[in-house]
Amino acid sequence: MNTQKGSKINQLLQSQPEGVVFLASWLSKTGYSLDLQKRYRKSNWLQSIGTGAMIRTGDKVTYEGALYALQQQSNSSIHLGGKTALSMFGKSHYLELSIKSITLFGGKGEKLPVWFQNHDWSVEFKHYKSGFLPKDSGLVRIEKKNFTLQISSAARALMECLYLVPKYQDLYECYELMEGLNNLRPREVQKLLEACNSVKVKRLFLFLADKAEHAWLRHIDLSQIDLGRGKRSIIKGGIYIPKYQITVNKDLRLNHE
Repeated sequence: MNTQKGSKINQLLQSQPEGVVFLASWLSKTGYSLDLQKRYRKSNWLQSIGTGAMIRTGDKVTYEGALYALQQQSNSSIHLGGKTALSMFGKSHYLELSIKSITLFGGKGEKLPVWFQNHDWSVEFKHYKSGFLPKDSGLVRIEKKNFTLQISSAARALMECLYLVPKYQDLYECYELMEGLNNLRPREVQKLLEACNSVKVKRLFLFLADKAEHAWLRHIDLSQIDLGRGKRSIIKGGIYIPKYQITVNKDLRLNHE
């Protein structure tokens, strides 16, 4: 490889942290043609992990390095959410379980690439596509070795858990998670509740915060939050909570009722 070609591959490798995936589409946009990518693979600089995705030859890449590529190279909104995000903040009682099963959230119609789905990342993925919250609201950055990832904040992550109730997520477990969220920032919670378009999520979030008797709840302006009209039966055969017009688990009665 001549000096110019060597310089170009070096620039590429230095432009991205170790342990991440290189997307073929991103490489093409940044001046690395498909033909050049093929030469890099043939010269053993890069190796394919599926159609449209490569890694440095010999590099150890985890699902986090793949997620970094989706977020940074393709502007994807897919992120760690739900219980997985809460476990990153030490808020989940089920940390070991959360590591084995990763929860991802993304916008409506936003699919995980085939290479991502087919590669063995040594963890199970549960990917949910939804639009109940704006894709850029309530996200924070965390450091992962050589790079940063966008994940749900604690407040958004709990709302994502509630979005999955009752089909994919147990409501009582959500209450246990809510108990640990005693230091949420009212301003962030207010913003998320106002932006949320799921009446179920908003009512359940406020109800669980009320049951946990969190002090920050007193600073939430309910007049600015659309809680819809009419009753909502979340759990069949449960107990009705008049204050929030929802039917929930019988063992989740409000303490002051």
